[in-house]
Amino acid sequence: MSFKIGIDVGGTFTDFLLVDEEGNPKIYKILSTPDDPSVAVMTGLGEMAKEKGISLSSFLNNVVIIVHGTTVTTNAVLTGRVAKTGLLTTKGVRDALEMRRGIREELYNNRYLPPPPLVPRYLRVPVEERVDYSGKIVKQIVLQDVDKGIDLFEAEGVEAVAICFMHAYANTENETRASELVAQRLPGAYLSVSSEILPQIRFYDRVSTTVLNSAVGPLLRDYLTALTGKLKSEGFSGILLIMQSNGGVTSPETVMGLAASTLLSGPAAAPVAGATYAGLHGETNFITIDMGGTSFDAALVKDSKPIVTTNGKINRYALALPMMEINTIGAGGGSIAWIDEGGLLRMGPQSAGARPGPACYGLGGSEPTCSDANLILGYLNAEYFAGGKMKLDRSAAEQAIRSKIADPLGMSIEEAAYGMFHVMNVNMASAIREISVQRGYDPREFLLVCAGGAGPIHAAMIAMELEIPRILIPKESSIFCAAGMLLSDLKHDFVGTYHVLLSKESMDEARLLALVKKLREDGEVVLSKENIPPEDRAFFYSMDLRYVGQYHEVNVAVPHEELLELRLQAIKERFHQEHDRLYGYSLKEEGREIEMVNVRMTAIGTTQKPRFKREAYQGKDPVACLRGQRQVFVPSERSFLSINVYDGDRMGYGHQLKGPAIIEQVNTTIFIPPQYEVECDEYGSYLLTLV
Repeated sequence: MSFKIGIDVGGTFTDFLLVDEEGNPKIYKILSTPDDPSVAVMTGLGEMAKEKGISLSSFLNNVVIIVHGTTVTTNAVLTGRVAKTGLLTTKGVRDALEMRRGIREELYNNRYLPPPPLVPRYLRVPVEERVDYSGKIVKQIVLQDVDKGIDLFEAEGVEAVAICFMHAYANTENETRASELVAQRLPGAYLSVSSEILPQIRFYDRVSTTVLNSAVGPLLRDYLTALTGKLKSEGFSGILLIMQSNGGVTSPETVMGLAASTLLSGPAAAPVAGATYAGLHGETNFITIDMGGTSFDAALVKDSKPIVTTNGKINRYALALPMMEINTIGAGGGSIAWIDEGGLLRMGPQSAGARPGPACYGLGGSEPTCSDANLILGYLNAEYFAGGKMKLDRSAAEQAIRSKIADPLGMSIEEAAYGMFHVMNVNMASAIREISVQRGYDPREFLLVCAGGAGPIHAAMIAMELEIPRILIPKESSIFCAAGMLLSDLKHDFVGTYHVLLSKESMDEARLLALVKKLREDGEVVLSKENIPPEDRAFFYSMDLRYVGQYHEVNVAVPHEELLELRLQAIKERFHQEHDRLYGYSLKEEGREIEMVNVRMTAIGTTQKPRFKREAYQGKDPVACLRGQRQVFVPSERSFLSINVYDGDRMGYGHQLKGPAIIEQVNTTIFIPPQYEVECDEYGSYLLTLV
């Protein structure tokens, strides 16, 4: 029998979804090993093999594909533990990395300083050269400057080099000559060249993205080299794919050269998975939330299309590669409760992580966390956490909450625990408002798709904060992103700059068509290297457009035929409509001219997806799945009530119940307040509806 595996390495747990050729899923969760994430990956694979009663080598011989999302690059940027990087850049602009866009992020906060640049000034080496905006070489590169930079990098033990020259997107010659010299003299250094990483206009975005790529490149390369080596030594000969921030997957070889494309590797799978699970219910508009042990991710999907942005930030560093628009906050099961200087209760963003973890894990943690509060409130079962593999220490949770929160605030332990629970819910609801209300969407009109091991405990309370009437909790919610990885296609993004007025008088039709042709050719080359047959390839085009005088562009999808036939009026109409949708107005009636900045192309290689297995109808009454009752805090009653606890792993298609209730699965727990009723669909997922 053959298998497919999705793997999502998180800050606290590493999640696995094993799917056999008949579509039967099996969930596994292993505590992450931050020092070497591959240890947890191999441990999880070993657990699968042990359960099958065969050796790891025999098991991996039957695995046809592994799709892997990683937080190696994300955690490196968040913690500042990136590779030592040197930058070669045009003389006169070496400080652009520190000056950024020259716009204060918090306009009225004089104390809000920019983050320290990833490359210190002494490792930012100016090179005499100049290319103008049209691509004309005004000043040939002085290679002696490059040599001096290489000498410095070598003496300083630099692990990675970034090269970013002014207007290199218009003419790559000077960057190419510099990169050839660096590759020759520093063959072991990781090298990023802006004209290869991001050949588009806007210098700060380009230099920041190129530096980010170099800063995380050696870490990702070393990790993937170690992982592929371990897999190969154990007999794995199948396909290994890596999840990217744009919601697609690619080969390890490709992603090693574009390491920055994995900076949202794990969370990007959630909207992909959401589209499949929501689609089973005919829903095209939904919000995905993923609450794990460390973070909370929220993404809005409209018309089954996740929102992709090229104006992203990672730890406040600009990243202009296409990435899913996901709002991430420090809110997870391990989020630490603390009291600020004003005496207010706060939750996160600090996390207890996998080790030492929450106090109740009994691994040495002493800080009160969200999981500790959930245990005190009865949402978690101390004897059945992780299916009984891990016993929770209630007395340790009580001690942590009492000493750090309850006593300082003059509360009982239960009051403090509920306060922690409520603050967490409000924080997560606020994160959803940022991607919905603040962008003109009413969250009440969207289905809430909940994921993450900790998410189902909080989902209904978050939905009530936002008045969302319907919630979908997939059976595989605890490893939702791992499932999303198996549902993802290969995806590559390409961009070319052509800054011109959108009019036949101004545009050079031959230049535009040549640019479109090159983007298509680049996409064909990459997909062919990944052995995607022509019939499984698809190409989608868009333009970055703006009204003359604007600074920011609007990305507008444009059919290929409109581009080839240069149907400018149709393209303009698409821009007016999209601008009006995003900002509530357009300047169509004023006749304001439109200019094009970039042409983009996304190449898709369709992959085979695992089948969803339908369950047999089990009737409406889940009484056979009733485990018993326990005392659980019900927020609407402001008190503990004895409520029914059901075995979620035995529940199935047709089962219905009304809150308050608890549904326990091996890898997650669902709290259903009195305001909601729940029904199991034919795929085993839970649909909660506001009564």
